[in-house]
Amino acid sequence: MRRQFQLKETIATIIADEETYIDEAIESIRYHRKQLEQYISRDPFFRITFEPYECAEGAPEVVQRMADAAKKAGVGPMAAVAGTIAELVVEAMIARGASHAIVENGGDIAILNDREITMGVYAGESPLKNIGFAIEPRKKPFGICTSSGTVGPSISLGNADAATVFATSASLADACATALGNEVKDEARVERAFEIIKNIEGVEGALVIIGETIAAWGKIPRIERVSISPDCITRG
Repeated sequence: MRRQFQLKETIATIIADEETYIDEAIESIRYHRKQLEQYISRDPFFRITFEPYECAEGAPEVVQRMADAAKKAGVGPMAAVAGTIAELVVEAMIARGASHAIVENGGDIAILNDREITMGVYAGESPLKNIGFAIEPRKKPFGICTSSGTVGPSISLGNADAATVFATSASLADACATALGNEVKDEARVERAFEIIKNIEGVEGALVIIGETIAAWGKIPRIERVSISPDCITRG
């Protein structure tokens, strides 16, 4: 089952085997967004800084995870917002009993899959199209997050069409995708860009697409040619 749900800036595609898990996901999105919004109303600098930022003592779980991931990646905490919410939502679905739960929040994915799935990479106007990954089943949830300087409304200081990071945590993958994307200024700097995430514990691998160049580092799923339906792209 697949459902798209939007709440303000959060535009998520939720995939599960039962309607009850999707309902749980929606309630979880509402809860964690409210927690985050209430925190930002008390500490507005948390929302605007591009630097790692210590959250206040007793901050909600969503805020703590964003801050922790951002600190590891050397970016501001909002760089991890989409992946962190997706991660918490998948955890809520698992707690309800789901063994197959996917939440894609604007290109940032938290996933627990009990069967092989194919995930496409959307790289905007890059001529490198119809590229995807064969995602094998895993026993623990993990993250697949993408930053782009040419696609979508999120802020990137680089020019990558897609900078995708695979990590044991979607919160970490999101922060690291931002850090990686910020470093990709042109094709010549792709290899050096990977250096910024190579030594971060929990990061498994990454892929960058910029123009006609594609590069990968670390352990990533098998790359396949896929046909990407526009209907599968989460958008407002």
